[in-house]
Amino acid sequence: MGLSCSSLAAITCNANFKYPGNSAKEKSTEPVPMIHATDLYHTHGDPDDHWDLASIYALACSESIDLKGILIDFPPKRRLGDPDVMGVAQMNYLTGLVVPAIIGTPYPMNGRNDTQSNVSKIEHQGINWVIDTLKKSRVPVVINIVGAAIDIAIAAKKEPSLFKEKCKAIYLNAGSAYTGKDKKLEFNVVLNPAAYSAIFDVPCPVFWLPCWNETEIHEVGEYGSYYNFLQNDILPGLSTKLQNFFLFMLGQKNSYKWLAYLNSEPEQELLTTFNKQYRNMWCTAGFLNAAGKKVTSEGEILPLDSKKDPVFSFKPIAISCDDNGYTTWEVDNRAKNRYILHVDDLFNYQKAMTLALKNLLLQLPE
Repeated sequence: MGLSCSSLAAITCNANFKYPGNSAKEKSTEPVPMIHATDLYHTHGDPDDHWDLASIYALACSESIDLKGILIDFPPKRRLGDPDVMGVAQMNYLTGLVVPAIIGTPYPMNGRNDTQSNVSKIEHQGINWVIDTLKKSRVPVVINIVGAAIDIAIAAKKEPSLFKEKCKAIYLNAGSAYTGKDKKLEFNVVLNPAAYSAIFDVPCPVFWLPCWNETEIHEVGEYGSYYNFLQNDILPGLSTKLQNFFLFMLGQKNSYKWLAYLNSEPEQELLTTFNKQYRNMWCTAGFLNAAGKKVTSEGEILPLDSKKDPVFSFKPIAISCDDNGYTTWEVDNRAKNRYILHVDDLFNYQKAMTLALKNLLLQLPE
């Protein structure tokens, strides 16, 4: 009897997988179903989205998550690129997984309760896919939001009881813990403040990862997920196919030959150029927490119940968000279903997250 697609994917992904610091006995018993909602484009809007995509696939290869699909935001007018279905195809080929890519609605929400009731099924294919995925899932699903929150917010407004029952948590990578003196909003919030606000209405746990401790202040802060790294600290050690995945994106290749490029020798001149660049990152902590993992000060990825201290955790909060996307919050141990990222080790967070990202990506197949 021949192997199934899922069996082949497992062999491809897991042939060499081992988290640094983990034994085989520490593997979770069941992967967490996950939807990844992202603003992934080619040409890219921001390269961190492709680093995030590779991270999600690495977690799927480890069987920490069951990756249900990649929901890609419909590109706003300011973006030059289309949804990067080539990037998803590259990661599927690289890992042997078969993960669908779905395109979101082209329209923003006109208010936090807007369900866009007059649009076509094609224009709501992403929203309907989210609803269908939750309905069909045997266990509750985790949802990442790393771009605009429009599709998830509308799906939740259309089916609140479904989200209460079948959404394990939403990890919202957007906003700022503190807006600063000029009251400037973070980029993902500006995309559609009404959608961002609506996520805080959803009747399921929301894990909020403010991108900034204070808006656009590029520093590690107590309640911000931001960190950055020199790409030379990670890129040279990756497999040639994974290097090419990043070079195809970073080089903004105007080509449809995504497979041929993936299987070619890396362009050394491009690699040298991009190794010298720093990369801003925001979402890694949420991915790992959703998969039941923590990061230690040494960059180890360990189960949440490990006795070693983490560099980040989540604190319960009481929070409200107005229609314009401005939040008011405070830590409250009595609060339920709303949490904020907390950087427990400010000194080691950036180094530890860089090492954890490297450790994660090194586990993808050669």
